[in-house]
Amino acid sequence: MADIPPNNEQAPPAPVAWTEPDGTAISCEEKLLVLNENLTEIKEIAQDALEDAVLMGVDEAQVRTIFQATIDGLVNPYRKD
Repeated sequence: MADIPPNNEQAPPAPVAWTEPDGTAISCEEKLLVLNENLTEIKEIAQDALEDAVLMGVDEAQVRTIFQATIDGLVNPYRKD
């Protein structure tokens, strides 16, 4: 069985200065709460998936590349062309 680090706790994500497309800071507390909660959830899920893959013997670099490709492939359904 693989060794698990004794302290597998992750620091909370650093606060993000969320902005609108024109660079204006998002100031609505409710929007900021939702955005930061979503970011925390994404990080937790990605961490769990990375750990699962590594424990199953998958190359960590490959997992990170696939995760990045997945993010890059997300589609914005609200994009104005």
